[in-house]
Amino acid sequence: MDPSGGVVDDLGASVALRRPVARVVSLVPSLTEAIAVTCPGLLVAATDWCTHPRELPVERVRGTKNPNVRRIGEIAPDLVVCNQEENRRIDVDRMRAAGIAVWVTRIRTLDEALESMRRLFTVALDTAAPEWLRQAAAQWAQPPSEPLRAAVIPVWRDPWMVVGRDTFTGDLARRLGLRLVHAALPERYPTVPISALTAGVDLAVLPDEPYVFTETDGPEAFPGIDVALVEGRSLTWYGPSLVTARQLLTRQLAHPLRA
Repeated sequence: MDPSGGVVDDLGASVALRRPVARVVSLVPSLTEAIAVTCPGLLVAATDWCTHPRELPVERVRGTKNPNVRRIGEIAPDLVVCNQEENRRIDVDRMRAAGIAVWVTRIRTLDEALESMRRLFTVALDTAAPEWLRQAAAQWAQPPSEPLRAAVIPVWRDPWMVVGRDTFTGDLARRLGLRLVHAALPERYPTVPISALTAGVDLAVLPDEPYVFTETDGPEAFPGIDVALVEGRSLTWYGPSLVTARQLLTRQLAHPLRA
């Protein structure tokens, strides 16, 4: 807690909460799934991109980058949950200026994800840490196999953008036995020319989100290189999907296509 009696989010900002927290708006798909699975009935609104759980019966308040701040204020939640990477600082500032309590998570590694989720539930929502969080930690506790395989993980094409340094996805990749060849670049999600996209790469890992890579859209850019099509949610989300993500991704990486 901070000296004024409030609680402190992942960025060190004081969040003054009304207790109990009974109405939550989530502006992050991973957090939406985590809260919906753990605390059914707590969510009152989420973004259009919050696809899990499927058929979640809550109001939609546009996207992660353009939330309807005015409508969120009208909903009058006890708390809005955000993420430093996925949401814009200007929207967080606008909500706080309107008197809305906002909790911002910061997640760049698996360890940060596990701790951030624990704090979200035990500190912000004042409930017990969920069982799926313990299960996820156990699933990812084993070290990766050696040696690491040189890989690239594109997240967009035209232009090609790839996973770089200091990212949650990059940390999962390392734990799956992958070494990202673009992690030495200064950007966290660098844009790279086609000539640099494949240089030194043994395996291209193509997720189905945010860009929807498929067997006919993506592998052709990696001639002579193994290509693994994987579930993007397992590779990028930090909620309950972490329980099954390692086993699923390991299977998908073990059966690549040859472009």
